Amino acid sequence: MNPRWQSTLKEYLEALVIALVLAFFIRTFIVQAFKIPSGSMLQTLQIGDHLLVNKFSYGVKFPFTDHIIVPVDDPEYKDIIVFKYPGDPSKDYIKRVIGVPGDTVEIREKKVYVNGKELNEPYVQYTDPGHISTMRDNMPPRKIPEGEYFVMGDNRDGSNDSRFWGNVPRENIRGKAWIIYWSWEGPQNIRWNRIGMLVH
Repeated sequence: MNPRWQSTLKEYLEALVIALVLAFFIRTFIVQAFKIPSGSMLQTLQIGDHLLVNKFSYGVKFPFTDHIIVPVDDPEYKDIIVFKYPGDPSKDYIKRVIGVPGDTVEIREKKVYVNGKELNEPYVQYTDPGHISTMRDNMPPRKIPEGEYFVMGDNRDGSNDSRFWGNVPRENIRGKAWIIYWSWEGPQNIRWNRIGMLVH
């Protein structure tokens, strides 16, 4: 092979390896892409929103494990988080943190109380306001244990969340929703006004 071509090929291979290592590093430790597949977070997040999730917000994990090697911070009330669904860790869910360790969460006729105080939740949507469901809209006081988080979708009448399957273990949390980098309902309906929006 021509020495010049050998040199060019070597440069391309080196660049490819560096790019792959960087991509692996970024996805493992810094950010990960996530697509909104359902309406459980309406109207805050729309079906077809594509997000970047900040994986550094809550600490650096050892690759391919849930073990945090560099603690950074803990999830707080109102954070929107992506986590491994406790019922099937192969699936990622996205919800809003409502209760943190030590909190007592209660629901009475759709209204959420944390430590006895009713939450002000301007981000919440109700699609079935006139109907009160025992399981969905009323929950006796529940104390959140250490290392666990109570999460709910903003679309309260259409969200499968901690009311039904329990709390999210700290180690299941992948990161904090950060920014919408793409949003569409289909090729003919790109939501340009949502691109670049911070998630909160």
